[in-house]
Amino acid sequence: MKATTIKVEGDLLRELERTKPPSQSLSAYVRSLLHQAVVRRDMAEAADRYAAFLRETPDERAWLDEWTNADLARPAKRRRR
Repeated sequence: MKATTIKVEGDLLRELERTKPPSQSLSAYVRSLLHQAVVRRDMAEAADRYAAFLRETPDERAWLDEWTNADLARPAKRRRR
């Protein structure tokens, strides 16, 4: 695996030092922030793909509408055999 060094200085360094948990190293904190940013981006892309899927798939959109409008406060009706 390739290792990369990034220089952080000035106001950004002070802000990172101020906001990181005392028990965490600066490197670990920055790695966690970067990981969170990547996950956030991936989730946004997945949401965009799902929205496009809903636009293109009327059956899925209808099912989602039914689910959204379902009364979840009441127990489901039991079917008689």
